[in-house]
Amino acid sequence: MAELADRLGVDGRTVRRYVGHLIDLDVPVESVRGRYGGYRLAPGYRMPPLMLSDDEALAVLLGLVAGRRTGLMTTAGTASETAEAKIRRVLPERLARRLGTVLEALAFTAPLGEFAAPQTVVLLAIADAVRYRRPISIRYTAADGRRSKRTLHPYGLVAHSGRWYVTGADPEIGEERTFRLDRITDARTLPGSFEPAAGLDPAQRVLSALAKAPYRHEVTLRIQATVEQIRARLPASVASVEESPSPADADPKAEGWLRVELRAERLDWLPPVLASLDRPFVIERPDELRGLVIALADRLATSARRVRPTHDRSP
Repeated sequence: MAELADRLGVDGRTVRRYVGHLIDLDVPVESVRGRYGGYRLAPGYRMPPLMLSDDEALAVLLGLVAGRRTGLMTTAGTASETAEAKIRRVLPERLARRLGTVLEALAFTAPLGEFAAPQTVVLLAIADAVRYRRPISIRYTAADGRRSKRTLHPYGLVAHSGRWYVTGADPEIGEERTFRLDRITDARTLPGSFEPAAGLDPAQRVLSALAKAPYRHEVTLRIQATVEQIRARLPASVASVEESPSPADADPKAEGWLRVELRAERLDWLPPVLASLDRPFVIERPDELRGLVIALADRLATSARRVRPTHDRSP
């Protein structure tokens, strides 16, 4: 056992723990006593190509299922299913049966929708460019169908709400850009390298880019609340938040006000959000939003005043 511990770079206690794990996985490990004793597999037993503990196997299979549910798969749509099948085949029967029971009993509260997935070759090429700080050439199709070829210094890959994004600098225009990977049809590494600025946070840059994307309506609000209270209803991917002077009619002793800006294709979802925020606010634009908030308030007030007739009341 001393030789085995030395080869594995661990102590004897750890070797015994490893042997215990193998026995738990139904691997027939025999102990041999004596000067040249140690551990060996039972004669005729062949090790399967993959050995996982209960916790490890459950983590892998749940990861595959969650990946399918959240859209974080590539265009090889069956890859997670075939991977799951291969893992199940090489697991001990006892463990495979128990994990199958877990997956059959598992249910999600709501479907997350269908998402366009990126090509595997595109994802791998961009990841490689991020790792080695290499510029890439991409072919991109915008939401309106326009196609373009661009050069990008990629900062990082970001998975958000079921989609993959890459954020980086476009050296031709000297600006930062964010692209959806499922709209990239080709990605090729270019010669040279680049040095990203220190302290970059790719995830935060993607959220900021999404919040500033062009939409039909531009909304500006002033809300008397903390950043945490606002973010609970309007996350960074939806709105930007910054300090703002208090309205002229505000109590000078009141808590600070924050300026909130966001863009949206529709406005009908905002009045319920503002109501649930339950903080004083001022609508600077657009006037259409003010009308929608007033209409919601009227409907709520009407419902609150509605009383059930006396003869319908229970004892």
